[in-house]
Amino acid sequence: MNPDDAVIRESREEFDAIVIGSGITGGWAAKEFTERGLKTLMLERGGMVTHQKDYVGEGVPPWQQKNRGRVDKALLESDYPVQSRCYAFKESSRAFFGNDRELPFQTKEGTEFSWIRGNSLGGKSLLWARQCYRWSDFDFEANKNDGIAIDWPLRYGDLERWYSHVETHAGISGHADGLEQIPDSQCLPPFEMTSPELAFKKVVEREFPGRSVVIGRTANLSTPGAEQQAQGRAKCQARDQCENGCSFGAYFSTQSSTLPAALKTGHLRIAPNSVVHSLIYDAERERVRGVRVIDAEDLSEREYFGKVVFLCASTLGSTQILMNSKTAEFPNGLANRSGVLGHYLMDHSYNASVTARVPGFEDEYYMGRRPTGIYVPNFHYKPQRYAKDYIRGYALGGKAYRQNWKSFRTADGFGEAFKNKVTRAGQWRFLLYAQGEMLPRYENEVALHPVLKDKWGIPQLEFNCRWSENERNMAQGAADACVEMFEAAGYDDFHINVSNNPPGIGIHELGTARMGQDPGESVFNSYNQAHDIANLFCTDGATFCSGATQNPSLTFMALTARAVNYAAGELKNLRL
Repeated sequence: MNPDDAVIRESREEFDAIVIGSGITGGWAAKEFTERGLKTLMLERGGMVTHQKDYVGEGVPPWQQKNRGRVDKALLESDYPVQSRCYAFKESSRAFFGNDRELPFQTKEGTEFSWIRGNSLGGKSLLWARQCYRWSDFDFEANKNDGIAIDWPLRYGDLERWYSHVETHAGISGHADGLEQIPDSQCLPPFEMTSPELAFKKVVEREFPGRSVVIGRTANLSTPGAEQQAQGRAKCQARDQCENGCSFGAYFSTQSSTLPAALKTGHLRIAPNSVVHSLIYDAERERVRGVRVIDAEDLSEREYFGKVVFLCASTLGSTQILMNSKTAEFPNGLANRSGVLGHYLMDHSYNASVTARVPGFEDEYYMGRRPTGIYVPNFHYKPQRYAKDYIRGYALGGKAYRQNWKSFRTADGFGEAFKNKVTRAGQWRFLLYAQGEMLPRYENEVALHPVLKDKWGIPQLEFNCRWSENERNMAQGAADACVEMFEAAGYDDFHINVSNNPPGIGIHELGTARMGQDPGESVFNSYNQAHDIANLFCTDGATFCSGATQNPSLTFMALTARAVNYAAGELKNLRL
């Protein structure tokens, strides 16, 4: 089925499942429900983006783009002051991002937050950085071991088969590294390290026992497997154009992978331009009956009805919907008898990076623009390995690279000799940056603003979120660790950056509707099912109890597939 043929607007049909959101989790929920033969409706607040047809910036060189690919300054300031902080934001990808003028939010005085938002079919699955690592029991047990927040209601063993399930379909390139803090995935062949990276790996693993340097596991197809070939997906061309959309389907997105699988069943319907206002609650049955929607374009109202509702609207989007679905039974937000809705907001800290000059290797270069880099998994991953002045830890990403003509843009020089120098590769340098864990803290929260609303009449979110001393100490510790490894490798000319950029720009927002065993302390249970409302589920980052150091998207996928399997079983047995 063509995606356009699945589009609906009005419908009085009762669907088996309504999925709110079309990003990584929404796409997976739709795939898993429809492949079980269940009639499924996907709601998306943005417009349609059809695979291959609507990648307007794909393959267009900068010299053929308006302003050489840069967004007009006036438009940037009026419509994209927050979104433009994202690494993937540019003229060729702008259509996939939300508009800050139309999607406003607030922050409490003295705080900052960068809320990066997709706003089209596919959501941020079109824009993500694609790094995929399993979480381990060290991550799921960390809160319990440290006496922080609440214990996760599940462990790695509960997700292991579901990790394998989603990895096999999505296509994750990487290596079986045999490391306990990042369990091995079902992987396609890894991308290669460069010679300086291999040399760095050798030094680090020799001089720093317990530290490892591996190639990043990424949802880009190095060599498509049978399942990806059946989807019509092709090998990554190393074009460094992922955020523009990929007609090859070489990286995992809703458009390239889960949506075609769902459409193939004939059981999926899509309602784009559907801004979810709130959920319709039946107090007598203690069930959600459906969803209230405001049309994104003409502001008309409509309703959809379903037996099961899955919130996959992003961490903050799902929480905003729950908060705005107040009833007499739930005056502080739907399914919020625990009172924790909106609290324990987390992100990853990217506030430490170091670059250094790599001597030698002048006869070495590389081909293409590899879609991943090297990765140093968290080596503070259990209490026995914690640093002195902070707990938990960080992972390091990075790469070795040769400077090119871009490095001469501000360099002094003139004449023939300078022009010739620009045409030759420059010196090798090495970059490492930290991705640090943020502790779950009650005081880091979001709430509905008491007065301000958006153009659809929905209360804006107001953020109150800060780094703690633990995250600030961790950033400095990460920078120090990078320097000591670079020194051991014989590098010099260090450029050290330890910043205090606010939360949000990591784009790994988590928490605000956490899962747990105790309904008095959590919103959802171990199957991502609301304690208070049996047919309501949430499988995006809102349900996370902690943040770990690994990127969360692979765990989003596994949790979603597991939750759908459970919900489908409950439907079959007439318990929902």
